[in-house]
Amino acid sequence: MANKTAARSGARTTRSKGASRSAKPAPRRKPAQKRTSSPVATAVAASGRAARATWLMVARGAGSTARSVGRARDIEPGHRRDGIALGLLAIAVVIAASSWFDAARPVGAWIDSVLRTFVGGAVVLLPLVIAVIAVLLMRTEPNPDARPRLVLGCAMIALPVLGLWHLWSGAPQDPAARQRAAGFVGFAIGGPLSDGLTPWIATPLLILAALFGVLLLTGTTIREVPETLYAMFSTRGRYADDEYDDYDEAEPEDLDQAEPDDFSDGYYDDPKAYADDAPAWPGSPSPSPSPSPAPAPAPAPKPKPQLTAGTPMDNYPLEEDAPTVPELPKERRKKPAPKPEPMVVDRVVEGPYTLPSLELLVAGDPPKLRSAANDKMVEVIQSVLQQFKVDAAVTGCTRGPTVTRYEVELGPGVKVEKITALQRNIAYAVATESVRMLAPIPGKSAVGIEVPNTDREMVRLADVLTAPSTRRDHHPLVIGLGKDIEGDFISANLAKMPHLLVAGSTGSGKSSFVNSMLVSLLARATPDEVRMILIDPKMVELTPYEGIPHLITPIITQPKKAAAALAWLVEEMEQRYQDMQASRVRHIDDFNAKVRSGEISTPLGSERVYKPYPYIIAIVDELADLMMTAPRDVEDAIVRITQKARAAGIHLVLATQRPSVDVVTGLIKTNVPSRLAFATSSLTDSRVILDQPGAEKLIGMGDGLFLPMGASKPQRLQGAYITDEEIQAVVQACKDQAEPEYTEGVTAAKTAGD
Repeated sequence: MANKTAARSGARTTRSKGASRSAKPAPRRKPAQKRTSSPVATAVAASGRAARATWLMVARGAGSTARSVGRARDIEPGHRRDGIALGLLAIAVVIAASSWFDAARPVGAWIDSVLRTFVGGAVVLLPLVIAVIAVLLMRTEPNPDARPRLVLGCAMIALPVLGLWHLWSGAPQDPAARQRAAGFVGFAIGGPLSDGLTPWIATPLLILAALFGVLLLTGTTIREVPETLYAMFSTRGRYADDEYDDYDEAEPEDLDQAEPDDFSDGYYDDPKAYADDAPAWPGSPSPSPSPSPAPAPAPAPKPKPQLTAGTPMDNYPLEEDAPTVPELPKERRKKPAPKPEPMVVDRVVEGPYTLPSLELLVAGDPPKLRSAANDKMVEVIQSVLQQFKVDAAVTGCTRGPTVTRYEVELGPGVKVEKITALQRNIAYAVATESVRMLAPIPGKSAVGIEVPNTDREMVRLADVLTAPSTRRDHHPLVIGLGKDIEGDFISANLAKMPHLLVAGSTGSGKSSFVNSMLVSLLARATPDEVRMILIDPKMVELTPYEGIPHLITPIITQPKKAAAALAWLVEEMEQRYQDMQASRVRHIDDFNAKVRSGEISTPLGSERVYKPYPYIIAIVDELADLMMTAPRDVEDAIVRITQKARAAGIHLVLATQRPSVDVVTGLIKTNVPSRLAFATSSLTDSRVILDQPGAEKLIGMGDGLFLPMGASKPQRLQGAYITDEEIQAVVQACKDQAEPEYTEGVTAAKTAGD
């Protein structure tokens, strides 16, 4: 124990001594002597610092330039295209100077040598090709969808032409001789074909390849080549020579338009809301009642036609031949123009009554293509998706007359809800409230974003009625609806609906649709085929149609008489069903066919004479007024008619601007399968009409959603527009041929005993 204590004390003594020794200050070193640099070393160091500063400055400048190039997409697309075009023009000037004039030496000589090595003698054409591309860049709008086709088309033209050049130059093998022929490219294209197939077979193959390049470049198929050539040569003279002549022939007083009577319900129905209305086509005379050659009494003054560049049939030609009508001669023609295709309906009617000519209607302008505004909208939507880190891309767009649908494809593992949740953000980015999403687009693996166009188009009823799809349907109850978002004209058959509910707020275009429907029926059906009952509680909406020969009774404006007319329709329906039961047929069309063929004859002792039953269309312009006056009687009659009247040839069209549940009741909705909704003020109204949202996102002025019978999703369309002058012209053409034959007792009130 004592030894351990002594050892610890010895250790402490040793540590204390060591510490005392280490605490002594270390001896100070002598300061190093300062070296004096020579002038040469100083100059070398300064040069190094200057070189380093210069290098940093150049590096920073290069980096700034690279970053600027990287941000080149922030420049306006038009400026980018102009910059590229001017750069191509500069390249074309340098190549032309070196290959045409042997100038721009020594760089020009090197450029000419390199180009001749690759393309040979074709270098003399290269400046012209580059200049044409530059001019097209400056004068046309970008089209990303067509860019791959154009690039491939140019390549398919250039490569076979160089191959042919090589063959026609004797297929030289020497590099120096190839520079005078088609260069290395021509040798690579034409040489193997010539060696393997002989020049006689290689030449037609290369010509076929070049023709395919031309088809790609023009976006034309072989099947469309004859039609394209015919249209080009048949319309060039009219547009080039007669456009200004037609305006010169117009008298000043023909351009004056009388102020139309106001039967509208909003902005869309106001002709003054469209400053650039397309006038009637050249060569159209003053509206006449019919093309019959027989003299007729002097008609009432018709509205004077306006002027435009063409007819709807010029914009949408029909392959089938239509009946021709004589063209009125025109004076002061510099050059005879080709006769325009007649504007008639392809329907054959019996009897002396002739359908009004569609030349009484005003033609619309050709549809617009994709514009710079659409490309800007694509960039805006894409930027919103990037900001919220959604793996999706805008893959295309479809422009309609009112809205454009942008197609967004999702990346793998991305939910559709991520796109639909950004609806308000996209509406904020595009500066509009009326953004509608369709998730997904029917028939496509994409989400549709519908954004209103800044430059809307007007859809004319004349274009819809003369569209091929409408003209090929010969049923008298076909009506023109408008144009969908794909740019296709939409028509519908009232016999297949078989009843229609139309609703929308004030100014949404509801009255314009009713007018378009009535004019469609007048232009396609005779009074023997279609009869009408018009109920107008507003007293002014349907006034222009007073006195047309299709009416069963004068236009009804009193709600009590309207209820009586609907009750009369129920009796008429029951009478028709009794006749069909006795004749053992299930539809009114079969009954009429048997009557015309003589299979149904009058029973012995009966004074009744069987005649074909016409279709009956009952149009209620404002259902709310009727439901507020006699709700029980009106609802019972409407339900009875809509439940049974389809086979009897009786169809209802109910229109209202107040689609509430007390107006459009559950029984009415259940029995009216087809719906047409224009812009509504609330989501509740949209659900009343369509049983789903969507109508509250419409932008008005004819923008609508059409839900035909059997469809699960509505179809968006722009309703057709027709002016008061056109309505008056068609109505007058009908009045000049026949007087209305009213049926007695239609509006008579039924007593309890009846």
